[in-house]
Amino acid sequence: MLFNSYIFIFIFLPIVLAGWYGLNKAGAHKLAMLFLSIMSLCFYGYFNPIYLLIIIGSIIVNYSLSLLFQYTASRMSNLFGLLIGVFFNLGLLFYYKYYDFFIDNINHIFNSSFAFKNILLPLGISFFTFQQLSYIVDRYKRKAKHYSFVDYMTFVTFFPQLVAGPIVLYDEMMPQFEDLDGRRFNVDSFAKGYLLFAIGIAKKVLLADTLAYIVNYGYDNSIFLDSLSTYIVALFYTFELYFDFSGYSDMAMGLAKMLNIDLPQNFNSPYKACNMKEFWRRWHITLTRFFTNYVYIPLGGNRKGTSRKLLNVFVVFFLSGLWHGANWTFVVWGIMNGIGVIWDNLYLLGAKNDESARCPKIMIPALLGQILTFHYYLLSMLAFRADNLSISITMFKKLFSFTYTGSIKRLFEYADIPENYIFRQALSIVRPQYSWIIELLTIIILIAICIIVITRKNAKEIVLDNEPTKRTFVWATVLLFLSVISFSQVSTFIYFNF
Repeated sequence: MLFNSYIFIFIFLPIVLAGWYGLNKAGAHKLAMLFLSIMSLCFYGYFNPIYLLIIIGSIIVNYSLSLLFQYTASRMSNLFGLLIGVFFNLGLLFYYKYYDFFIDNINHIFNSSFAFKNILLPLGISFFTFQQLSYIVDRYKRKAKHYSFVDYMTFVTFFPQLVAGPIVLYDEMMPQFEDLDGRRFNVDSFAKGYLLFAIGIAKKVLLADTLAYIVNYGYDNSIFLDSLSTYIVALFYTFELYFDFSGYSDMAMGLAKMLNIDLPQNFNSPYKACNMKEFWRRWHITLTRFFTNYVYIPLGGNRKGTSRKLLNVFVVFFLSGLWHGANWTFVVWGIMNGIGVIWDNLYLLGAKNDESARCPKIMIPALLGQILTFHYYLLSMLAFRADNLSISITMFKKLFSFTYTGSIKRLFEYADIPENYIFRQALSIVRPQYSWIIELLTIIILIAICIIVITRKNAKEIVLDNEPTKRTFVWATVLLFLSVISFSQVSTFIYFNF
């Protein structure tokens, strides 16, 4: 079930809100948790009922391991349980996400012919697997306590963040579920949740989905692009991915806030970053947190010298790229971002102090740092969006070919943005030779809107850090209305594929 769908907004969400607050008001707190977990499973199973067997099986196995840690004091038994948990969760992720990718590479390297399984990737498996893996590791370390099965199932399946994050931790969710006072309807919390949801859905429907027309056409016809049109496609995809994923995160935060639950912020204006280190403190924050706590620090972090630190950074970003999908394009993207962070850790060039006692040898203006950081990430997006390395290489070659063939006209002519239809038809009747003006205005307006949005306050700063005003509610309602009437062209979120 999609957030940007009629069935979710007009049927599922009202039922959840009424059931959650109604049961809690009646004092049926345990039943309310069961209700929320069941509704979350219905939300997940709506995509494909077979997914329920996978996520429920995963929950049962991980909960059983938590029970093992609860009732045994044997160090060997607990270590054995930890190993089972790690191998089970990573094995589950490997089988459903990477098996065919692994077989394809084995066949290519050894000239073998192992058969593919063509396994259907379960939605959100990367997110709920990491979520449960972090819990099992902390249970082994005695940092996390054991919960009832219903509470644990609700923690894993909580529908706002189930299929695309943020990746939540037990210690930021379970205390909120256990706080009975927090289960009372709160007007202020609900209002802020409404605003966050409206902003998020507008990012997705009005911006990301509009940009996707140009991006999809550009990548499907990459061989016909010139330098300018390739840059526009890359620029639009960099915007599209941000609005799509941050829009989902805003909606997730908003939906949780309607239930009086606070989810962690996943995006903090990343395109304002002056270097790649800062960028990754602002982009997909909960994924960065997971890899920092469960990979980077266990590998030694920055405690074993500069060379080891840089190696650890490289490993983290290599795995981060692989986490995003079973394709070498994601690995290339991860390596490029890793190289960017490694460069910043060398302190040779910087736009600001980077919260460190060490200053870069060469300082540049903050605005220049933002521009360079944004465009470095844009280059990595050429690999991230491509279906394979061949297309990625083609896009790189086109961008740096420094040619102009006029393909930008074809790019927007065939993009067929619905909002342009009436204007295009009218101009084609009056002045058909000037029809290109519509495409030019489209480029200018879209780029202007994107730049304005990413340089202003983000959703959290607008909603959670300030008291909502009547003007804010009016704008939010207008955005929500415009988004809802665009549901005839519903599209899934990009990160559903990861």
